[in-house]
Amino acid sequence: MKTLLITIFFIFIGVTTQAQDAAKEVKVETAPKTIVIETSYETSTARLYKFKNSRIKKELNFTTKANKAKLS
Repeated sequence: MKTLLITIFFIFIGVTTQAQDAAKEVKVETAPKTIVIETSYETSTARLYKFKNSRIKKELNFTTKANKAKLS
């Protein structure tokens, strides 16, 4: 009896969702984009770290579990 009521409930929900008016069209406004033809190149200096414990070097020298050797 319980399964019969549940299936009837799901059929009822499916019929009511299909009966609703879903033909509304949503219009989206497009924003115009400009194309930049001229570019300016600026030079910048990179920072060099002398110390072994710097944050950049730590993050670049990470190890994963796959890097470790497996014992057979």
